[in-house]
Amino acid sequence: MKRVFDLTVSIFALIFLSPLFLVVAVMILLTDGSPVLFRQERVGKDNKLFTVYKFRTMRNGVGDIATAELNNADDKITKTGKFLRLTSIDELPQLFNILNGTMSLVGPRPLIPAEKEIRELREKYGVYSVRPGITGYAQINGRDNIDDETKALLDKEYVERQSLLFDIEIIFKTFTKVLKRADIKDK
Repeated sequence: MKRVFDLTVSIFALIFLSPLFLVVAVMILLTDGSPVLFRQERVGKDNKLFTVYKFRTMRNGVGDIATAELNNADDKITKTGKFLRLTSIDELPQLFNILNGTMSLVGPRPLIPAEKEIRELREKYGVYSVRPGITGYAQINGRDNIDDETKALLDKEYVERQSLLFDIEIIFKTFTKVLKRADIKDK
């Protein structure tokens, strides 16, 4: 049922949001050229790597480095990129990850392989038994303002409680958090 829900919502969202995708693509091209999409290896279901898609927010030539590890990260993010990150629009291409089966609408956010501490905690708690999500239980319960242990425990709780109704609740709470720009550190 979860997969059918994911596919149905993502197909309708892609159709409905296609004009926004076009506008964002043009904005990225005009401010910093191509490519429009950013691809990065992330950790997914069964602790396997997959390629995640996002709108590119950093300047060309920055490389595949976590924002937190960059010196003067603000200088590396384009003006368009700052807006996309602030509104979480940069995450929308992950709807394609849902179509190809590597992600879900709701689940633990996919990690960069180098995030070893939280990755080990997730392994310990059995979190990799589910697909990662565009949003998750940790995102509506502190997002950037909670430590790795708390995130991993919230991810574990999601795995234990997951249901269609719980997913719908998380989706609605995500919209509220995004609109209020709550729990977001400068990305």
